[in-house]
Amino acid sequence: MLVLLGCLVVPLLLVAVLSLRPSLAGPLLAGFEPTLAHYAASLGFLRLLLTSIVIAAIVAAAATALAYPIAWFLRFVAGRHAALLLLLLLIPFWTSYLLRVMAWKLMLGSEGVINSLLISSGLIDQPLAALLYNRGAVVVTLVYVWIPFAALPILAALQRVDSALHEAAGDLYARPFSQFWRVTLPLSMPGVLVAFFMVFIPTVGEYVTPLLVGGTGGAMYGNIIHDFFTRAANWPLGAAMAVVMLGATLAFALVALRLIDLRRLVAR
Repeated sequence: MLVLLGCLVVPLLLVAVLSLRPSLAGPLLAGFEPTLAHYAASLGFLRLLLTSIVIAAIVAAAATALAYPIAWFLRFVAGRHAALLLLLLLIPFWTSYLLRVMAWKLMLGSEGVINSLLISSGLIDQPLAALLYNRGAVVVTLVYVWIPFAALPILAALQRVDSALHEAAGDLYARPFSQFWRVTLPLSMPGVLVAFFMVFIPTVGEYVTPLLVGGTGGAMYGNIIHDFFTRAANWPLGAAMAVVMLGATLAFALVALRLIDLRRLVAR
């Protein structure tokens, strides 16, 4: 509790205080007259915020959908090799995040692997510039980065599914797909939702990946906040935009959790 208070709550409160300052002049906690002018200015970027939320939802849904078969294979098929395969799944955690993103930049570049294969196979004559520096490249890269993270909570949920339930379903003449749809998926749905939001929440404010592979055509809300804190040196406006982003993300998560009744999903 003390660690969360000192490392999470207090910094967020300081950001909220900073967003109410007229300017950055003077100490942060020195007396000042609060203003909402920066929040009014942040309304001009709401469209980009909505775009970032949509992109984050797409990335979270794709990463979760692709991570589920991996987690299912580790739980029900891998057997005694599950520990080794799980270790291989976690290997990307041991490498630099920037290195993984830059690897995709090399893959999608005009002289990258994909363009080289297409040209050598005779399918195209000129490199495809549309593979890089757009939101599509951002989505592909982020999905790749987050798949291992999304697989872990799904695997944890699948490990709590008793194999005897599948045997009972089989005794009741349920085919494998029906067993999965009626037993495995509902019981693992809490892990699926955890995986979705674990990817969605940090992706909304992502700025490193859009900066490297998105360029100006793939900029997200986090890039604008980063620019206000660095290039423009307008910390109060950047803090106001960060607070707006936090509020919008939490609102989305709360609405989604209210609409999705976990008990009904498990009961099915």
